[in-house]
Amino acid sequence: MTRPPLRVWVWTAAVIALAVVAALLWAGSDAAATESTTAAPAGVPDGTPAGTVSAAWDAPTSTTGPRPAVHAGRVVVAGEHGVRALDVETGDEAWRYTRANAVLCDWTLVGSLVVAVFRTEDRCDEALALAADTGVRAWTRNVDLRSDMTLSSTDGIVLAAAPTGIVTIDPVGDAIRWRQAAPEGCRLDGADVGAAGVVVLQRCRGTDAPQLRLFDGYGGSALWTRDVLDDSAVLADVDRAVTVAGDAGVQLFAGADGAPLGTPALSAGEDPVLVTGVGDTALVLADGELGALDQTSGTVRWQVPATGLPTGPADAKTLATGTTVPVAEGDAVVLRDLGTGVEQSRSRAPELPPDALVTVAGPVVVLQLPDRVVAHR
Repeated sequence: MTRPPLRVWVWTAAVIALAVVAALLWAGSDAAATESTTAAPAGVPDGTPAGTVSAAWDAPTSTTGPRPAVHAGRVVVAGEHGVRALDVETGDEAWRYTRANAVLCDWTLVGSLVVAVFRTEDRCDEALALAADTGVRAWTRNVDLRSDMTLSSTDGIVLAAAPTGIVTIDPVGDAIRWRQAAPEGCRLDGADVGAAGVVVLQRCRGTDAPQLRLFDGYGGSALWTRDVLDDSAVLADVDRAVTVAGDAGVQLFAGADGAPLGTPALSAGEDPVLVTGVGDTALVLADGELGALDQTSGTVRWQVPATGLPTGPADAKTLATGTTVPVAEGDAVVLRDLGTGVEQSRSRAPELPPDALVTVAGPVVVLQLPDRVVAHR
């Protein structure tokens, strides 16, 4: 039998070597480490919560702080290496995006998108947006953010914040809009974004009082700076007004000029104060009470005992059908009129966990906790 020419052996060896190199490159690539699935849109289920609801499913999640997680029949949950979306009625997984070779820094739900940032080395360096209902990727881009940064968002703006500064990202077009470093000798103790713009609470050497600073959300120009007389103050939220909580209580500041609105209301207590804005109302959960505060005057419209904060879909300013808000009250979820606080309906729920964000999606009551999501129906 005639042996193949030497050139054939050389060519065969080269092909095998290339195949081995390709296999090794694939095994270590981002593509090989990424698990990405998609789903058809689901839509919000019909109906309202029954007279009695109980735990139907739960799932672990991780967040750097409470945030809305429900959109279009999906509930977004997070883990060490990525995000998943679950069916709001069954808890079954609809889609997922995970990276075995990266760590999830943080995520936020803005409009119809889930924006997530990953760390592949020392810094959070990769960001992407996924359609919340389907998991389809909208964009991916490189970023350069500190490993301790956190994300928050409002319509059209994603805010990445760290003690040394802030960065805003366009959630639709993926562009970095603007950056703002903390002033020399200052540290940012909190930052958030809402209808009024981007607000930071900073503490600076040589000053006795913390300061609030508000920036235009899209352009980044500084709009005002205001001293906060309560040295214990922490930033709780920004919507049309800025909400600060401290030993003196909960204080609202006008979004237009930073002027204090009324006097401090509600007792802040030891647990974090949770706030969400709906129209001209700020709903504030503090020390076992839910207060509806007027965002133009700071006055309390109504106040009831509560164990959870009403929240709603990321793409809507209303929290439930019409003008009702779902208030968790220990052993029941009560739909109350947003303007007056008058009870409209009540669903017994003896197993409600405390200190949750509460969202109603059709017949399902979703409770978002720092480490898990629980759905009742």
